[in-house]
Amino acid sequence: MSSDDRYFYEPAKGHGLPHDPLNAIVGPRPIGWIASRNAQGQRNLAPYSFFNCFNYRPPIIGFASSGWKDSVANIVETGEFVWNLTTRSLAVKMNESSASLAHGRDEFEFAGLTPTPGTLVAADRVAESPVNFECKLSQCIQLQSAAGEKIDTWLVMGEVVAVHIARHLLNEDGIYQTALAEPVLRAGGPSAYYGISEDLRFDLTRPDAR
Repeated sequence: MSSDDRYFYEPAKGHGLPHDPLNAIVGPRPIGWIASRNAQGQRNLAPYSFFNCFNYRPPIIGFASSGWKDSVANIVETGEFVWNLTTRSLAVKMNESSASLAHGRDEFEFAGLTPTPGTLVAADRVAESPVNFECKLSQCIQLQSAAGEKIDTWLVMGEVVAVHIARHLLNEDGIYQTALAEPVLRAGGPSAYYGISEDLRFDLTRPDAR
């Protein structure tokens, strides 16, 4: 259903468009590039586009997985994982790590990435990534509909217990330079991503801080 100036639909009845617009509207979104190990020490690396930061103190990040995938199973089993920042130079390798490999194959090796041990967790960091968060599982929540029906989607929340930042991303005042890292953000459709640049920056001061 639509009017002259608004396209309207009810998701439960279908969107009627060539591609679901939800991902494009809620975007660009940061990428949850999640590294984990199972109890036997087998590595896994996978990107999740439903990802964000949810709390300052303690710092908590989270990602959602459609289906009980290896990342979720590993994290629930071991209670640990690492988030790795995806940058423009790593975008292709990040995408390669999303391949549906046979169980037991190593996505680090498949994508040509270097695993390096975590400091406080057993999961590996992506050595090529300039920022890594080592995390301990805080919650794993199965999502449900407004009607209370369980959905085969799992929200994994982790407390960040260790942070690694490439020194060149901190200016002389110790402030992290977001654009300098060239993070990659997921957008809509089957293939759209975006970068950011300092040219697009603008600043706003909160009313209470004026």
